Amino acid sequence: MTNKIKQLALWTMAIVLGFGGCKKDEYSFGSIKTPTNLSLDVTIEGADATNPAGNGSGKIKVTAASDGALAYNFDLGDSTANAKQASQSGILNYKYNSPGTFDYTVSVTAVGTGGAVATISKKVTIKVIFEVPTAIITSLTNNASRVWITDKTATGHVGVGPVNEFTPSYYAASPNSRAACLYDDEITIAKDANNNMTINVDNKGASFIIAAATSSYGLSGGDDCYPVSIIGVKKLTFMDATSTSTTANSTRIQFTVPGDGLVNFGTGGKTYEILSITDSTMQLRNIGADGLAWYQKLKVK
Repeated sequence: MTNKIKQLALWTMAIVLGFGGCKKDEYSFGSIKTPTNLSLDVTIEGADATNPAGNGSGKIKVTAASDGALAYNFDLGDSTANAKQASQSGILNYKYNSPGTFDYTVSVTAVGTGGAVATISKKVTIKVIFEVPTAIITSLTNNASRVWITDKTATGHVGVGPVNEFTPSYYAASPNSRAACLYDDEITIAKDANNNMTINVDNKGASFIIAAATSSYGLSGGDDCYPVSIIGVKKLTFMDATSTSTTANSTRIQFTVPGDGLVNFGTGGKTYEILSITDSTMQLRNIGADGLAWYQKLKVK
């Protein structure tokens, strides 16, 4: 009996010592420090007293500095995908592409320890002068004017694919397989002495509209021909492509058609990237109201 009591006492002591030896780990994230003395400087390329909005290149250099920042997050106030960027150094170079003179709000958020942040913003006015490459002007207009029509004998003269690709992988129309109203359109692209280019679309009274875009033109219904009046000269606005294309699959030049935005069929999109162009053929890509990439092939009449 005595031995059993001794053994029980020993077991009790071992358990007590075991629990006593378990110490809870303590963790510390350090002090949370918000960056202080945050400053933001924007240098516009070519800016001077005569040209405060710059020399037309659209290029800026943004410099942020603060005490206690581990990194900086920038928002350049632009609508492009790369307008939000991060930098550890606080220095960032950026180029705006929209032709004309516009105000942008440049913001920077300094990130400190523990996720503490400080933010500062600055409004800047940027001028962008875009010069369309001479070869593209010549191909589009023959240095005067040129009439384009749908290349109905080409596979993929109408096509669609995902927004992150540059080929009509979902659907590429076979020759002469679409509605007749799509094949009689005449698209005249002309230039003036200053290389300003215009478009005038004669759709013979009807245009083909995809179902997802009919409401964009004040209509309703499925894929079909609709009585749309679009005749009228419209000035085209050109710029560097804002997509993720490369020189391997695109000219990297895009243009915007004001108003309804129609070229030879309606997708709801108004901005067309020139994927390829020669003196007799052209392939365009635009993002439709359905969020898909739509393609069209044209040829000189």
